[in-house]
Amino acid sequence: MGNMLYGFLCIRLLPIGDYAKFVVVFSIQASLMILLDVGISGTLIPLVGERIEDRRLIADYLASLRQIAHWLFAIAAPIASVGYPLLVRNRHWSWQTVTAMVVIVLVSAWFARVGSAYGAVLLLRRDRQHWYRAQMATSFGALALLAVFVLFHWLGAFQAILINVGRVIAIALIYCLRAQKLLGVRGVPSKGKRAAIVHLCLPTVPSVIYYALGGQISVFLITYFGRTSAVASVGALSRLGQIFGLLTPINGILVEPYFARLPRVHLKSHYLMALAAAGACGAGLVALARVFPGIFLWVLGPKYAGLQTEVVLIMVSGAIALVTGLVATINGSRRFIFYSFVLADIILTLILQAIYIWKVDLSTVKAVLWFNIFTMFPTLATGAITAFYGFARGGRRIAESHYAPEPTEIPDI
Repeated sequence: MGNMLYGFLCIRLLPIGDYAKFVVVFSIQASLMILLDVGISGTLIPLVGERIEDRRLIADYLASLRQIAHWLFAIAAPIASVGYPLLVRNRHWSWQTVTAMVVIVLVSAWFARVGSAYGAVLLLRRDRQHWYRAQMATSFGALALLAVFVLFHWLGAFQAILINVGRVIAIALIYCLRAQKLLGVRGVPSKGKRAAIVHLCLPTVPSVIYYALGGQISVFLITYFGRTSAVASVGALSRLGQIFGLLTPINGILVEPYFARLPRVHLKSHYLMALAAAGACGAGLVALARVFPGIFLWVLGPKYAGLQTEVVLIMVSGAIALVTGLVATINGSRRFIFYSFVLADIILTLILQAIYIWKVDLSTVKAVLWFNIFTMFPTLATGAITAFYGFARGGRRIAESHYAPEPTEIPDI
């Protein structure tokens, strides 16, 4: 919530050109964070399962995760260092500006990944109080710093960016220290645990890599093809779409642990109830944006007052993403993860994207928002098919020998 409020204040306080820089930096950072993780942090809860009292086991998995993350950083960092200048070449920013942005992106993405991994330990150990407290404290700290910079007229693009990066680093450090205290033991990485992590997340790796880019593709497209004002508009609307982000943390905090230990006999009914709740929330916000768009435009401020239709479109894409994210979380918690469905999703999405890019001018805000909506449906469809297959055939087996799968589980197809 605090991070969202910080973003909205930056929309109103920063000039359009400065806010465009803010948008591009954190869009790249979000993608790079995913590439540095490729789903490995998400394996901790399913791998540990009900053995949450085994602190040694958790610490060993965490150490193995950390080792894999170091290798991933060595691969992703050079790619980002080359790709970022190419992406922003049409913005005509100075090389000093672009270099500073690259450094900021690498540092913030690394600490965001650290926070994600250690935060999973807090959730696994049911220490939600400290998880929330760190989020609230760092959010209020960032808002206080923002107020100071505004008061003394020091606020610009890089000041706003660095305050937010400071928040990311603070969360990572707090979670790291708290996780170490909760576990009380130092983990030892092992080949077996690395194999278990890789085996569980491997089917999703192509999808994760693709959606590391696809999740921010609207910003990437408008950054490359559009004007600076369009970059700021898409960034502001995307921030507005993060209203659904108030619900998204529930997936990791409550939904995933709950469905991971839910008895199979109750799975189908609870799955349907969760989908119905997510669908109702999404539909309600879309209807509100359609009838009263002025409410949302007031949040963005007068610089973005003409984006009435675009507000509805961003709410539609947010609603679809809400349902899709819930489906992916529940499927992952039950190990409904299969290569064939992941590849089908990527292939179908790429085909639709290629058709759209070929046929449509992507230099306008509205065209980019329709692009987002149009290319979300393969993911929603394959997620539903994956759930049906998982119900019928069981989840994916884990490689490590100490893990005992349910009798109904079968190997991947």
